[in-house]
Amino acid sequence: MAWSTREIAEIAGTTLRAVRHYHEVGLLEEPERRANGYKQYGVTHLIRVLRIKRLTDLGFSLSQIAAMGDSDDQPEEALRALDTELAATIERLRQARIELGLILRQAATTDLPSEFAPTAAEAQLSDVDRSFIVVLTRILGPQGLRAYSGLLQSRPPTYPLASEFAALPADAGEQTRQDLAERTAPYVRALHAEHPGLRNAHADAPGGAHFAAQTIGKAIEDLYNPAQLDVLRRLQPLLHAAPDPPHPARAEGIDRHGVDPLLVALCTYATSGTRV
Repeated sequence: MAWSTREIAEIAGTTLRAVRHYHEVGLLEEPERRANGYKQYGVTHLIRVLRIKRLTDLGFSLSQIAAMGDSDDQPEEALRALDTELAATIERLRQARIELGLILRQAATTDLPSEFAPTAAEAQLSDVDRSFIVVLTRILGPQGLRAYSGLLQSRPPTYPLASEFAALPADAGEQTRQDLAERTAPYVRALHAEHPGLRNAHADAPGGAHFAAQTIGKAIEDLYNPAQLDVLRRLQPLLHAAPDPPHPARAEGIDRHGVDPLLVALCTYATSGTRV
């Protein structure tokens, strides 16, 4: 008995296109043809098509199947490798479901890692602040992410300086910019003392500290207006002019509830190797 291409595809539970593709990539030998030019497939072809379909259903690629050859022996090494790959895929999907559950329960956005999403939602971040955090979560290593997460979690209930910084117009006068920089400097020093990890936050960045600094600088430059960038620049000499306080809670004259850690984070990155 001989079958046509369509018939062997139907028997094997696959498609006409799939059988033709198996021929194109060299997985299935061309059968003999009838006098009218139509292909006639036999049992050997059917067994081969069934084996290919079985292996693809298990997850093997056509290139992997080709490497196995025509032998019907169980390719144990390949099967074990596939089993390991599937286990990793299952774990990845499990983690994805956990994160998806967190996002759904907390009504969080999908652009932030799960460990940042709850705090970010509570903080009611502006679009600019959120964009900055998203960049950080993509380029920092575990050490930097822990330092920044700790800073974010310490966000106080009021933050007039942050509001002032956010509302600063691009054409703000020089005295206005200098005044804001001078009033911000004590808070930056206090937060440095409380979160010393911020000083080396990009030291373990996967792409290297230099790349992290460049990327952060580019993000700051794109997200903030010229006056805000000038305030960050003016902070550099101010921060180097005085030592850190022994402890932020005892820093004389500092109202710990008057600064936004996100503003401090910008200052930190802008003054510790990042250039804007």
